Amino acid sequence: MKNTNSEFKIMGLNHVALVCRDMQRTVDFYTQVLGMRLAVAFDLPAGIGQHFFFDMGENEYLAFFWFTEAAERQAGISNPRGNLNLETALNDPISVTSSHGSMNHFAFNVPVEKIEEYRQRLIEKGVEVSPIMHHDNSPMQTSEEVNEHTWISSIYFKDPDGIMLEFAGWHRDIDPIYGDTADCKAATPAQIETYRAVGRAFAKQMEAAKTA
Repeated sequence: MKNTNSEFKIMGLNHVALVCRDMQRTVDFYTQVLGMRLAVAFDLPAGIGQHFFFDMGENEYLAFFWFTEAAERQAGISNPRGNLNLETALNDPISVTSSHGSMNHFAFNVPVEKIEEYRQRLIEKGVEVSPIMHHDNSPMQTSEEVNEHTWISSIYFKDPDGIMLEFAGWHRDIDPIYGDTADCKAATPAQIETYRAVGRAFAKQMEAAKTA
C-alpha cells in the first residue's frame, strides 16, 4: 500500500511500549507461546525497573516496561475486561471498551492463510482465543464467511497481564472500489448521548430477537 503522507516520512512501526506486572512471566509468554526473540533487555537507572524489547520482525519491536511503582491493572479501564468477539461486542458492549488514553488492543500482522492454523496452535498452548472474525464494510462490519468485501480476518486473545492481542491477516488493500470510505464524520463528546440512544435501541432489538 502506497504511503500517502506528505508531511512526515513515517515508515511504519518502530516499537510500542507496554507495561507488565511480572517481567519473567511476560518473557515466558512472548518467547515460549508466541515464539518471539528477546532482542534487548536492561535495567532502568535509579531502580525504576526494567525495559525489554521483543523482535516482531521487519525491524519492528514490542517493548515492555516493568516498574517498581506501577499501579495495578484495572480491567475495563487500562484494558478491556472481555475478549473481543462479535457475540461479546453485541451482548455486552462495555466489556470491550477501555479508558481514554489506554491501548485497547495490539494487532500483529500475520499471513491471512495461517489464521486458522495459528488459532488452533494458541488453543493447544492453553490460550483462550476468540472465533475468527472476518471484517468487512457490511452494517455489522463482520461476516461469518470471507466475501469480496472482507479486508481483514482476525483472532483475539490476551497475554498474562490481560493485554488484548490480535493476529490479523490482510485479504486486500483498503480501496474505494470495495466501498471503503473515510466519510464517517468524527464524533465529539457532545454526541455521547446520541450514540448511547442508538445503543439502547439496538439492545432492545437484540432482546426482542431472542424472545421472538
